[in-house]
Amino acid sequence: MAEPFHAGLNKIGMEGSASFVAAQVTDFYENHPYPPPVDDLDAYRKSWDDRRRRAESHLFWPSEPYREDRSLLVAGCGTTQAAHYAMRWPSAHVVGIDVSAKSIAFTQELKRRYALENLEVRQLPLESVAELRETFEYVVCTGVLHHLPDPDAGLRALRDVLAPAGALHVMVYAPYGRAGIYMLQDYCRRLGIGHTDAEIRDLAETLKALPLDHPLVPLLRNSPDFATSAGLADALLHPRDRAYSVPQLMEFLDRAGLEFGRWLRQAPYLPWCGALASAPHHSKLIELTAEGQNAAIELFRGTMVRHSAVTYRKDRPAQNASADFEGDAWLRYTPVHLPDTIVVRDRLPPGATAVLINRNHTYTDLYLPIDELQERLLEKVDGKRTIAEICGQWGDCNLVRDFFRQLWRWDQIVLDTSAAVVSS
Repeated sequence: MAEPFHAGLNKIGMEGSASFVAAQVTDFYENHPYPPPVDDLDAYRKSWDDRRRRAESHLFWPSEPYREDRSLLVAGCGTTQAAHYAMRWPSAHVVGIDVSAKSIAFTQELKRRYALENLEVRQLPLESVAELRETFEYVVCTGVLHHLPDPDAGLRALRDVLAPAGALHVMVYAPYGRAGIYMLQDYCRRLGIGHTDAEIRDLAETLKALPLDHPLVPLLRNSPDFATSAGLADALLHPRDRAYSVPQLMEFLDRAGLEFGRWLRQAPYLPWCGALASAPHHSKLIELTAEGQNAAIELFRGTMVRHSAVTYRKDRPAQNASADFEGDAWLRYTPVHLPDTIVVRDRLPPGATAVLINRNHTYTDLYLPIDELQERLLEKVDGKRTIAEICGQWGDCNLVRDFFRQLWRWDQIVLDTSAAVVSS
């Protein structure tokens, strides 16, 4: 099997057996719990309501009616992630696991402080998750697999505890946008820089001397991770770090018995969104398969630092998980606003009455101008009415269909397709 891009940079010489690497990673997180612990989650709790939960549910399970009581595993939960999920899904049964005793202790304290009775926490390696003797409808594993000695074994372990109709949210590093990070990781290895407090302080001070056109500089300027010593250590001094391009991620999922569902935020990967929609190569891009489009656009954008994907078991029960705008099923879809989208009315393009922006997008070309007619359609989206009910006597079904497909592609809405599944 070919090594993922940059995997060879983090072998810790040739001495590293899997158990040695695992011990190194555990020791690293004992000394540098990540993310940096916080003790106030009040603002986070207030940010999650029924509307936000409903949108997340239909992003992962578009063809199922909304539910709040799923079983949920946070694999590699760090200091706060399991507590976050217990707060955002108070009716769910949430289990968090992590190799770091310090991270588990921080999470246990949050559980006590916020009376999170729906949260269970265990110190357990991700690869040993079967020891829980449970299956989960929702598995979250973000920022963990690329640090394991054997990521394939880790992902297979997660697949084995995923319920047949469950969803797995996986995030791994992407290679091209992290080129500057891998250059500095190699720099630190060559100088023998460890991760003591003094060495991290010296590294932070030295980074101020980086040339302004170094590939790392934009990340230093824009990423909050570099603002803390734990974040700096995690990015540049981690003992194990690999990245996956789009094709490598698809192969990774396939080897584990999983299939790709969608990107958590899909617009950056699609040829219909942003500057590429009007570029000369648009016609060539749309001739490619969906995976081919995603792979080509990753190369074109060049600065993706991570991939966040919604994935499913290959043997899951047959469902219409993907939106289909080619037949007439879309008329029975119920659009649901994504809560991080905003309407902008300043400095508008000609003919536009507003511009829609998803605040989770980092690319400045991902803004969607809409006209007066489209804005009137958008105002009718309430998470309850189907597209057929919204458009009513609008007349031009093709116009309505194209607009809602555009909203979906641009991460402005998710779709509840359960009514279409029931009637099919």
